[in-house]
Amino acid sequence: MFKYLLRLETPNINIKSDKERRLLQLNEFDEIRLDAFENSRIYKEKTKAFHDKKIFKREFSAGDQVLLYISRLKLFPGKLKSRWSGPFKIKEVRPYGAIVLWDRNGGDFTVNGQRIKLYMGTTIEEKGISVSLSDPDSA
Repeated sequence: MFKYLLRLETPNINIKSDKERRLLQLNEFDEIRLDAFENSRIYKEKTKAFHDKKIFKREFSAGDQVLLYISRLKLFPGKLKSRWSGPFKIKEVRPYGAIVLWDRNGGDFTVNGQRIKLYMGTTIEEKGISVSLSDPDSA
């Protein structure tokens, strides 16, 4: 009786065919992975093209008048308060989007080019009119 329990039987497996089948499966997995990478790359290109066509290319030059976006206004909410201040004059356009603006007090400061937009109006100084805000009858 113990004689039959200790006897090991060889499994009925063809090792050569199993090896070939496993190699085929690995090759199929590689192809599926490469297809997934290709589909991901195509999706990213299309998404980038979609978003890039909505970006407005803004070019500034020295002497242009611009408005500056006030990002700190969120701390003091005001429905009717404008988030744009200015106009300011551009003193210098630096590389990588940095722009130097002239302050009203005569100084200058550097801002990111994403925070400004062109000002299309005319200022009071250009018209040659002086208006006193304290006394409206003097104008």
